[in-house]
Amino acid sequence: MRSSNPVFSRRGFSRDGHAGFQAGQPQAGNPYAQTQAGNPYAQPQQGTGFPPAAPPQADRMTMDDVVSRTAMTLGTVVLAATGAWVLNVGLGIALVAAFVAFGLGMWQAFKRQASPALIMAYAVFEGVFLGAMSNFINQYAPGAAMQAVIGTMAVFGAVLFLYKSRIIRVNARFARFAIAAGIGYGLLCLVNLGFALFGAGDGWGFRTGGIGILMGIAGVVIASLFLALDFKQVEDGIAYGAPREEAWLAAFGLTMTLAWIYFEFLRLAFILNSGD
Repeated sequence: MRSSNPVFSRRGFSRDGHAGFQAGQPQAGNPYAQTQAGNPYAQPQQGTGFPPAAPPQADRMTMDDVVSRTAMTLGTVVLAATGAWVLNVGLGIALVAAFVAFGLGMWQAFKRQASPALIMAYAVFEGVFLGAMSNFINQYAPGAAMQAVIGTMAVFGAVLFLYKSRIIRVNARFARFAIAAGIGYGLLCLVNLGFALFGAGDGWGFRTGGIGILMGIAGVVIASLFLALDFKQVEDGIAYGAPREEAWLAAFGLTMTLAWIYFEFLRLAFILNSGD
């Protein structure tokens, strides 16, 4: 879904957001089909005006490509988070890292092509933010970080199982619902940030108590919907013969979503363990 929305952009689907959900029909609306008019990857043959034949299989995205790039980006997040934890990075630096990570993420979302350097830089700053926040929260709620890791792994495994067994069917309607829910949740978080800046909820806004728990659960559920979209992106990209560079975008989407799920679990663990 080559969405123009810079926040919820998910590459690997068709531009109209519908044809990409026909993975079993690779030529129907396939944005990577070399014989399709308007394919951004197809270049006309000199003197003919027609695109060349499909590229060799070696130039196309595979599951191994996605797994290896995702391992690199997630591994970078983990290493940066570990460093931030060990060095006891303060909350001020953590907030700066969060804003830098957000900016880099938006920059990549606006770009038409994947930038491995940009994606890895995002992973570094995201890791610094998550590591510093984990260390801070763990001091007040011992075990919160480990609980967040276990929760994230459980959600990833559950969504993958539900997706592979087709209990979750990701189609255009599912995508519209997920994006609408994500936008609504994002706006709610901005409102909460405004309250937090004025000291409400001891600086957490209404992210405390029962309301905080409900918001955390809603965040995990909505992020899980985006995780299913990420799985669909990977499946369609492979089925449609996406260029190998698209594996970086798949890894970027998975990393962002898993970081989101982890942070939601971290805040939930903090609320539940701190007795708020």
